[in-house]
Amino acid sequence: MLKLRQDQMTIWDCVLPKELLNLNEELASIDKILDDEVFMKPFLKHWNVRIGRPTVPVETYLRMMYLKTRYKFGYHTLVDEVRDSFQWRRFCRISIDEKVPDHSTLVKLTQKYGEKIVQELNQALITKVTQEKVIRSRKLRVDTTVVESNIHYPTDSHLLADAIKVITRKAKKIQKALGEAGPTVMDRSRSAKKRILAIGKLLKRRSGQAVESVREITEELVDKSIQTVLEAKEMLNHAEENLKEKLDKSVKRQIQKLDTIVQTAEKVIRQSRKVNRGETHIPNRVVSLHDPDARPIQKGKLGVKTEFGFKLEITENEDRMVTDYKVHKGNPNDETLLEDAIKRHIKLTGTVPHSVATDRGFTSRDNEKALTSLGVKRVSMPKRGKKSKERAELEKNRWFKNLQRWRAGGEGTISVLKRKYGLDKSLSRGHQGVSTWVGFGILTYNLRRVAAIK
Repeated sequence: MLKLRQDQMTIWDCVLPKELLNLNEELASIDKILDDEVFMKPFLKHWNVRIGRPTVPVETYLRMMYLKTRYKFGYHTLVDEVRDSFQWRRFCRISIDEKVPDHSTLVKLTQKYGEKIVQELNQALITKVTQEKVIRSRKLRVDTTVVESNIHYPTDSHLLADAIKVITRKAKKIQKALGEAGPTVMDRSRSAKKRILAIGKLLKRRSGQAVESVREITEELVDKSIQTVLEAKEMLNHAEENLKEKLDKSVKRQIQKLDTIVQTAEKVIRQSRKVNRGETHIPNRVVSLHDPDARPIQKGKLGVKTEFGFKLEITENEDRMVTDYKVHKGNPNDETLLEDAIKRHIKLTGTVPHSVATDRGFTSRDNEKALTSLGVKRVSMPKRGKKSKERAELEKNRWFKNLQRWRAGGEGTISVLKRKYGLDKSLSRGHQGVSTWVGFGILTYNLRRVAAIK
């Protein structure tokens, strides 16, 4: 059952000294903003259920997630910190004699509400401050960056070894739960580890012969992975045919997880064989067993040629508010993202920006025409390659240069989001998990910006 707000004040709120309960300036401002009913509407829209046990109050959940993102806490640490602080209890609307929600409850709620709720919360905040004329959004700058997944550098040999290890570990848990004779999965983890160490030694030689030897060892890992996958499939089929009705929910979940890992491992096996045959271009390449949605992305950075994760598109106005964001799988061309980003902004705020500034990655004649047709008066996008005389004269205009200088400030915002709000690396997995992670980071950043502007 959905519960929006906490019960009334208790006697402790009247007995304890005010100094223990008064919120600092930041939390008082955020608390006032989150009191608005607009932040309850997304939950009522999707989760307005009147049966079952009451959930953690929505206002408590939102405030705890703000603190988690603001201070980059884990769920365990968040619960401990809120439990030990009078002020944070007051901010989260948790009475002194009341139990703080368990970390597992917060994890389940985050998975339950998902990316859609967080996106609508951000939209509600932008709509609210636009209608109140706190922000204007006459100027917009659009940029993209990479949110990295929490994975190690993915080589084919390491992915194969990981597949063997993970499948064996999960199969052992399932076999223990089944508790009867049946198909088993042989533990080849030690053999896979020896081959990984051998590859490390061979690569130090940096010769053509070493590369051929590495390919031979990788092929051996492919064979061992195939054997492990076949044994795991046999176990899954046995459980499905003979024990389906006898298994409890926890074992069924383990079986489902193993089935997902097996499917991903088969993709890793196929792509490893392609690489060994000399095929280097593999669409939708798997870079992680646990985060199969992550992709290799090249952004042209000098220090890091390739990053592994998701592409994040950010739209920001002159008040340094992130008015729109979107997490993309893979590395779509920036040119294809701009028009939709401006349309989403117009739909959300109800206003057409006067000026739009981007880097040269977004530049195309079609984009300039599209933005002009939408009503944008000034479009500042440097042209790539050789410029005509008319184009060179256009880019020399003061307004064009000023917009480009202002656009460069977006790199600072991205840096702040990465350093302080967790957008450098997502600890959640999958496209939905990363979108939720990014959404809470941007919501927390925007709430602080609104509090500073007001």
